[in-house]
Parts: sequence; structure tokens; C-alpha cells
Amino acid sequence: MSSGPLALNFSEANSSEIFAQRLPQSNDKRLPQALAAVVMHLHQVIRELRPTPADWRNVIAFLTDVGHASDERRQEWVLLSDLFGASALVEEINSRRPKGATPNTVRGPFFRADAPELPSGSDISLDGIGERLEVFACVRDLDGHPIAAAEVITWQANAEGFYENQQPDLQPEFNLRGIFRADEEGGFCYRTVKPSGYRVPDDGPVGKLLRQAGYPLCRPAHLHFIVRAPGFETITTHVYDASDPHLGEDAIFGVKEALVREFKRLDGKGAPVWRLDFTFVMARARQGADA
Repeated sequence: MSSGPLALNFSEANSSEIFAQRLPQSNDKRLPQALAAVVMHLHQVIRELRPTPADWRNVIAFLTDVGHASDERRQEWVLLSDLFGASALVEEINSRRPKGATPNTVRGPFFRADAPELPSGSDISLDGIGERLEVFACVRDLDGHPIAAAEVITWQANAEGFYENQQPDLQPEFNLRGIFRADEEGGFCYRTVKPSGYRVPDDGPVGKLLRQAGYPLCRPAHLHFIVRAPGFETITTHVYDASDPHLGEDAIFGVKEALVREFKRLDGKGAPVWRLDFTFVMARARQGADA
């Protein structure tokens, strides 16, 4: 612990400096430096907003509520990070890719790692509710070569804008979720239903806070994907419906022009059937970086 003239004289002017002085010197300086930076900015916000003790207790109560709202089916902390733009910013910093590669977006709070692996052509809509959507996709490298056996995880909201793990009593287990393997030509396909855009859940503390602040909580219609292959950077991304009116105000800042596609209506009688075509372009993993 450092000692010095500031150690006994905590004040508004030097609060963050005193905190930084008390951090131990270490060969691994990343954690102490990160803590010092976070506290410096936190103290600056407090100095700017000048909250009362009651105001600060409300902040603590909000953070407590976020923790209580998180469980194995709902991750309110991820939602907080996403809606504050923190998740999107971390992705931007860490997933810069060559021109032409499919960009990353945030994974979101409704991902499940235990989705079933299915053969290409399967129907992931287990209740059949909604307008039919046929997805045809392929996985290629930056030179256009197919990436055989690439693993593709997909999940989405239903036609009413709800994920299966939001409605465990209304939707079948693993509804609108699946894992596929690209064939020798890098292709795969599956059947599903056309997803709806939705409002970010505002029944929890994060949604209530932003709703009270007047922040738009819309998410345009989209499909989620994670694409993995040995030797390549993993893609975590969305594909957005070009017709959705809320593309310009996505609550988690995920929309990029390269990820917007037309969902084409197929000719035919009866209920509408739609088709989506998309190519995922993977970049080679950088040496020393995680694939």
C-alpha cells in the first residue's frame, strides 16, 4: 500500500487519486489499472451529477434488483450491458475484420448453448406457429472457398417476438433453435417461421429504467447465428429483415448494412412463405488469437 500526504485527506478533488494510490504494485498491472480507470470515471460522474445519499441508495437498489432478476433462463446483467451499448462497443474493439468478412454483433441474453444438432433441411419451428421461412445459407472464406463442416448455431424470436426461454410454459423446449453443419460446398438450409421484431423486455429493472428515461426499446426482426470452424475467427452475428421499420433504432446497436437482407416472399397460394439467402464470410484466425 502506498503512503503519502493524500492518504489521510480524502476529498472531492482527489478521491479517485487516493483510491489509485491504495492499489498494490504488481507485475500484472491490468487489473489495478482497470480498477483505477473505472473508479476515476465513476467519481467523475458523481461529481457531475452530485447525487444525494438517497439517490445513491436508489442506484444500489437498482443494481441489486438486476442481480435478483438474473437466473439460468434470464440474464439481466447481459441485457444491461447490451442496452447501454457496452456489449456492442466491446465487439467493435475486439472483432475488427478484413473488408468482406461478416461482422460480429452482440450475442444477446437469450442464447442457449444446449440447442440440438439437426440435419440440414430440418424444421426448427416445433409448434408451427407463424408464416413459413426457408433459410438457405453458405459459409465461405474471404477467397470464396467453401468451409466444409462449419458449425452454425441459430436461434430466434417467434412470430410474436418472444424467445422460447422467455415463454417456457407456452413454447416447446428448444423451439426455433438448432445447430447445423455445413456440407462439402459450405451450404446448409433449414425451415423456420418469419421472426417478428419486438420490444426489449421491460418487465425487469433494466427495461423499467430505460422506459422511464424515454429510451427506444425496439429490436428489428432478425435471426441469430454463431458460426465456428477450426482456423477461423468465430462469427457471432444477426441477419436483419430489411423491411423492418425499426432498423435505425435497434436497442442494442447491432444493425450493420452488411447484415440487412430482404426476406423474399415466394409465389404461391395460401399462407405466405418467405425465403432468406445469406453467405457467411469467415476470416482466418490471427496467430495467437482465439478462433
